[in-house]
Amino acid sequence: MSLGNQQSKPPSGQLLSATEPHPYHICNPDAGSSIVLTCDHASSRIPSSLANLGLPPDILETHVGWDIGAAEVAARLATTLDAVLIASNYSRLVIDINRQPGHPDSIAERSEHVVVPGNQNVQDSDRQRRQAEVFEPYHQALGALIQGKMDRGHEPAVVALHSFTPVYHNEQRPWHIGVLWDTHRDLARALIDQLSRDGTCVGDNQPYDARDAVGFTTLHHAGHKGLTNVLIEIRQDLIETETGVEQWADRLQIALQTVLREHTHG
Repeated sequence: MSLGNQQSKPPSGQLLSATEPHPYHICNPDAGSSIVLTCDHASSRIPSSLANLGLPPDILETHVGWDIGAAEVAARLATTLDAVLIASNYSRLVIDINRQPGHPDSIAERSEHVVVPGNQNVQDSDRQRRQAEVFEPYHQALGALIQGKMDRGHEPAVVALHSFTPVYHNEQRPWHIGVLWDTHRDLARALIDQLSRDGTCVGDNQPYDARDAVGFTTLHHAGHKGLTNVLIEIRQDLIETETGVEQWADRLQIALQTVLREHTHG
Protein backbone atom coordinates (compact mmCIF):
# COMPACT_ATOMS: atom_id res chain seq x y z
CA MET A 1 0.00 0.00 0.00
CA SER A 2 3.00 2.28 -0.14
CA LEU A 3 3.13 4.82 -2.92
CA GLY A 4 5.90 3.14 -4.89
CA ASN A 5 5.94 5.65 -7.71
CA GLN A 6 9.50 5.00 -8.88
CA GLN A 7 8.40 2.96 -11.88
CA SER A 8 9.18 2.85 -15.56
CA LYS A 9 7.01 5.09 -17.70
CA PRO A 10 3.98 3.47 -19.36
CA PRO A 11 3.65 3.33 -23.13
CA SER A 12 2.28 6.48 -24.70
CA GLY A 13 -1.45 6.84 -24.11
CA GLN A 14 -1.54 4.47 -21.12
CA LEU A 15 -1.93 5.26 -17.44
CA LEU A 16 -0.23 2.23 -15.86
CA SER A 17 3.21 0.88 -16.70
CA ALA A 18 3.93 -2.85 -16.99
CA THR A 19 5.79 -2.78 -13.65
CA GLU A 20 2.96 -1.20 -11.68
CA PRO A 21 0.32 -3.20 -9.80
CA HIS A 22 -2.95 -4.35 -11.29
CA PRO A 23 -5.87 -2.01 -10.46
CA TYR A 24 -7.07 -4.34 -7.69
CA HIS A 25 -6.11 -7.40 -5.70
CA ILE A 26 -8.27 -10.24 -4.43
CA CYS A 27 -7.78 -11.99 -1.09
CA ASN A 28 -9.19 -15.42 -0.24
CA PRO A 29 -10.66 -16.08 -3.71
CA ASP A 30 -11.84 -19.58 -2.76
CA ALA A 31 -13.67 -18.41 0.37
CA GLY A 32 -16.58 -20.57 1.44
CA SER A 33 -18.97 -17.97 2.83
CA SER A 34 -21.46 -15.95 0.79
CA ILE A 35 -19.94 -12.64 1.96
CA VAL A 36 -18.13 -10.44 -0.57
CA LEU A 37 -15.97 -7.75 1.05
CA THR A 38 -14.89 -4.62 -0.78
CA CYS A 39 -12.30 -1.99 0.13
CA ASP A 40 -12.54 0.75 -2.49
CA HIS A 41 -10.02 3.12 -0.87
CA ALA A 42 -7.38 0.63 0.27
CA SER A 43 -4.30 2.34 -1.17
CA SER A 44 -2.63 5.73 -1.50
CA ARG A 45 -0.66 4.72 -4.59
CA ILE A 46 -0.58 7.07 -7.59
CA PRO A 47 0.54 5.81 -11.03
CA SER A 48 3.98 7.13 -11.93
CA SER A 49 2.56 8.78 -15.06
CA LEU A 50 0.51 11.14 -12.84
CA ALA A 51 3.54 12.34 -10.84
CA ASN A 52 1.75 12.15 -7.46
CA LEU A 53 -0.92 14.46 -8.92
CA GLY A 54 1.34 17.30 -7.82
CA LEU A 55 0.95 16.45 -4.12
CA PRO A 56 3.69 15.76 -1.53
CA PRO A 57 3.89 12.08 -0.47
CA ASP A 58 3.10 12.97 3.15
CA ILE A 59 -0.25 14.46 2.07
CA LEU A 60 -1.12 11.36 0.09
CA GLU A 61 -0.55 9.23 3.18
CA THR A 62 -3.22 11.13 5.12
CA HIS A 63 -6.98 10.59 4.84
CA VAL A 64 -6.83 12.76 1.71
CA GLY A 65 -5.32 9.89 -0.29
CA TRP A 66 -6.94 6.77 1.15
CA ASP A 67 -8.96 5.20 3.98
CA ILE A 68 -6.40 4.66 6.74
CA GLY A 69 -6.72 1.24 8.40
CA ALA A 70 -9.60 0.02 6.24
CA ALA A 71 -7.49 -2.40 4.19
CA GLU A 72 -6.08 -4.05 7.31
CA VAL A 73 -9.53 -4.47 8.87
CA ALA A 74 -10.88 -5.86 5.59
CA ALA A 75 -8.01 -8.35 5.25
CA ARG A 76 -8.53 -9.68 8.78
CA LEU A 77 -12.26 -10.01 8.16
CA ALA A 78 -11.61 -11.92 4.95
CA THR A 79 -9.84 -14.53 7.06
CA THR A 80 -12.14 -14.63 10.09
CA LEU A 81 -15.36 -14.59 8.03
CA ASP A 82 -13.97 -16.91 5.33
CA ALA A 83 -14.96 -14.21 2.85
CA VAL A 84 -13.53 -13.07 -0.47
CA LEU A 85 -12.15 -9.51 -0.55
CA ILE A 86 -11.48 -7.17 -3.44
CA ALA A 87 -9.38 -4.08 -2.72
CA SER A 88 -8.24 -1.24 -4.92
CA ASN A 89 -4.50 -0.74 -5.52
CA TYR A 90 -4.73 2.98 -6.33
CA SER A 91 -5.73 6.13 -4.51
CA ARG A 92 -9.24 7.49 -4.75
CA LEU A 93 -7.63 10.70 -6.07
CA VAL A 94 -6.77 8.88 -9.31
CA ILE A 95 -10.44 7.98 -9.73
CA ASP A 96 -12.87 7.18 -6.95
CA ILE A 97 -14.01 3.57 -7.19
CA ASN A 98 -17.04 4.44 -5.06
CA ARG A 99 -18.42 7.24 -7.25
CA GLN A 100 -20.35 7.12 -10.49
CA PRO A 101 -18.11 8.29 -13.34
CA GLY A 102 -18.99 11.88 -14.11
CA HIS A 103 -19.84 12.68 -10.48
CA PRO A 104 -17.95 15.79 -9.25
CA ASP A 105 -16.04 13.61 -6.75
CA SER A 106 -15.15 10.93 -9.29
CA ILE A 107 -11.87 12.74 -10.02
CA ALA A 108 -11.82 15.20 -7.15
CA GLU A 109 -10.29 18.62 -7.72
CA ARG A 110 -9.90 19.03 -3.97
CA SER A 111 -10.16 16.82 -0.89
CA GLU A 112 -11.29 18.71 2.20
CA HIS A 113 -8.82 21.65 2.35
CA VAL A 114 -6.30 20.16 -0.11
CA VAL A 115 -6.33 21.26 -3.75
CA VAL A 116 -5.22 18.44 -6.07
CA PRO A 117 -3.13 20.06 -8.83
CA GLY A 118 -3.16 17.02 -11.10
CA ASN A 119 -6.95 16.89 -11.06
CA GLN A 120 -7.51 20.44 -12.27
CA ASN A 121 -8.94 20.77 -15.80
CA VAL A 122 -8.53 17.06 -16.54
CA GLN A 123 -8.99 16.34 -20.24
CA ASP A 124 -11.72 13.92 -21.35
CA SER A 125 -9.09 11.55 -22.71
CA ASP A 126 -7.39 11.40 -19.31
CA ARG A 127 -10.70 10.81 -17.54
CA GLN A 128 -11.49 7.99 -19.92
CA ARG A 129 -8.03 6.49 -19.41
CA ARG A 130 -8.38 6.48 -15.62
CA GLN A 131 -11.83 4.97 -15.91
CA ALA A 132 -10.73 2.28 -18.37
CA GLU A 133 -7.54 1.25 -16.56
CA VAL A 134 -8.52 1.57 -12.89
CA PHE A 135 -12.28 1.94 -12.34
CA GLU A 136 -13.72 -0.52 -14.84
CA PRO A 137 -11.39 -3.48 -14.14
CA TYR A 138 -12.20 -3.26 -10.42
CA HIS A 139 -15.94 -3.25 -10.97
CA GLN A 140 -15.81 -5.97 -13.60
CA ALA A 141 -13.90 -8.18 -11.18
CA LEU A 142 -16.30 -7.43 -8.32
CA GLY A 143 -19.26 -8.22 -10.53
CA ALA A 144 -17.66 -11.55 -11.45
CA LEU A 145 -17.07 -12.43 -7.78
CA ILE A 146 -20.72 -11.76 -6.95
CA GLN A 147 -21.95 -13.71 -9.97
CA GLY A 148 -19.69 -16.59 -9.01
CA LYS A 149 -21.36 -16.79 -5.59
CA MET A 150 -24.78 -16.81 -7.24
CA ASP A 151 -23.74 -19.49 -9.72
CA ARG A 152 -22.81 -21.71 -6.77
CA GLY A 153 -26.22 -21.23 -5.19
CA HIS A 154 -25.24 -18.63 -2.59
CA GLU A 155 -27.11 -15.44 -1.78
CA PRO A 156 -24.25 -12.92 -1.80
CA ALA A 157 -23.96 -10.26 0.89
CA VAL A 158 -21.80 -7.31 -0.15
CA VAL A 159 -20.05 -5.58 2.76
CA ALA A 160 -18.00 -2.45 1.94
CA LEU A 161 -15.25 -1.39 4.36
CA HIS A 162 -14.21 2.27 4.68
CA SER A 163 -12.74 4.59 7.32
CA PHE A 164 -13.25 8.27 8.12
CA THR A 165 -11.13 11.01 9.63
CA PRO A 166 -12.04 12.05 13.21
CA VAL A 167 -11.97 15.75 12.29
CA TYR A 168 -13.38 17.03 9.02
CA HIS A 169 -13.50 20.72 8.07
CA ASN A 170 -12.54 21.51 11.70
CA GLU A 171 -15.54 19.63 13.10
CA GLN A 172 -15.06 16.75 15.52
CA ARG A 173 -16.96 13.61 14.56
CA PRO A 174 -18.43 11.78 17.57
CA TRP A 175 -19.11 8.40 15.96
CA HIS A 176 -16.79 5.46 16.53
CA ILE A 177 -18.26 3.63 13.57
CA GLY A 178 -20.93 4.33 10.98
CA VAL A 179 -23.37 1.96 9.29
CA LEU A 180 -24.44 3.30 5.91
CA TRP A 181 -27.40 1.92 4.03
CA ASP A 182 -29.66 2.60 1.07
CA THR A 183 -31.79 -0.41 0.20
CA HIS A 184 -31.40 -2.59 3.33
CA ARG A 185 -32.43 -0.49 6.30
CA ASP A 186 -33.52 -3.47 8.44
CA LEU A 187 -30.13 -5.13 8.17
CA ALA A 188 -28.38 -1.84 8.94
CA ARG A 189 -30.61 -1.24 11.94
CA ALA A 190 -29.84 -4.71 13.29
CA LEU A 191 -26.12 -4.13 12.82
CA ILE A 192 -26.34 -0.75 14.58
CA ASP A 193 -28.12 -2.42 17.51
CA GLN A 194 -25.44 -5.11 17.73
CA LEU A 195 -22.55 -2.64 17.68
CA SER A 196 -24.07 -0.11 20.09
CA ARG A 197 -24.83 -2.52 22.94
CA ASP A 198 -21.65 -1.65 24.81
CA GLY A 199 -22.10 2.11 24.48
CA THR A 200 -20.25 2.46 21.19
CA CYS A 201 -21.37 5.57 19.32
CA VAL A 202 -22.71 4.20 16.02
CA GLY A 203 -23.76 6.48 13.20
CA ASP A 204 -26.96 5.68 11.28
CA ASN A 205 -26.02 6.82 7.76
CA GLN A 206 -23.27 8.87 9.41
CA PRO A 207 -20.76 10.39 8.79
CA TYR A 208 -22.12 10.06 5.25
CA ASP A 209 -25.50 9.11 3.86
CA ALA A 210 -25.42 6.16 1.46
CA ARG A 211 -28.57 7.50 -0.17
CA ASP A 212 -26.60 10.53 -1.35
CA ALA A 213 -24.25 9.14 -4.05
CA VAL A 214 -21.56 7.96 -1.60
CA GLY A 215 -22.39 4.25 -1.83
CA PHE A 216 -21.99 3.61 -5.55
CA THR A 217 -20.26 0.23 -5.16
CA THR A 218 -22.84 -1.39 -2.90
CA LEU A 219 -25.80 0.14 -4.71
CA HIS A 220 -24.55 -0.73 -8.20
CA HIS A 221 -23.55 -4.31 -7.45
CA ALA A 222 -26.11 -5.26 -4.81
CA GLY A 223 -28.81 -2.71 -4.05
CA HIS A 224 -30.07 -2.44 -7.62
CA LYS A 225 -30.16 -6.25 -7.81
CA GLY A 226 -31.94 -6.82 -4.52
CA LEU A 227 -28.86 -8.32 -2.86
CA THR A 228 -28.00 -7.82 0.80
CA ASN A 229 -25.51 -4.99 1.30
CA VAL A 230 -24.13 -2.56 3.83
CA LEU A 231 -21.31 0.00 3.97
CA ILE A 232 -19.27 0.32 7.16
CA GLU A 233 -17.15 3.33 8.12
CA ILE A 234 -14.70 3.10 11.06
CA ARG A 235 -13.08 6.17 12.60
CA GLN A 236 -9.43 6.19 11.60
CA ASP A 237 -7.87 6.95 14.97
CA LEU A 238 -9.38 3.69 16.27
CA ILE A 239 -7.66 1.52 13.65
CA GLU A 240 -4.28 3.20 13.27
CA THR A 241 -2.53 0.41 15.20
CA GLU A 242 -2.44 -3.35 14.80
CA THR A 243 -4.25 -3.74 18.12
CA GLY A 244 -7.02 -1.40 17.00
CA VAL A 245 -7.38 -3.23 13.71
CA GLU A 246 -7.69 -6.58 15.49
CA GLN A 247 -10.22 -5.28 18.02
CA TRP A 248 -12.53 -3.69 15.47
CA ALA A 249 -12.24 -6.48 12.93
CA ASP A 250 -13.12 -9.02 15.60
CA ARG A 251 -16.07 -6.94 16.78
CA LEU A 252 -17.32 -6.65 13.22
CA GLN A 253 -16.86 -10.37 12.63
CA ILE A 254 -19.22 -11.23 15.46
CA ALA A 255 -21.75 -8.53 14.59
CA LEU A 256 -21.81 -9.35 10.88
CA GLN A 257 -22.11 -13.10 11.42
CA THR A 258 -25.00 -12.57 13.81
CA VAL A 259 -26.89 -10.13 11.60
CA LEU A 260 -26.24 -11.79 8.24
CA ARG A 261 -27.36 -15.14 9.62
CA GLU A 262 -30.77 -13.56 10.18
CA HIS A 263 -30.97 -11.61 6.94
CA THR A 264 -29.60 -13.97 4.28
CA HIS A 265 -30.30 -17.50 3.16
CA GLY A 266 -27.14 -18.44 1.31
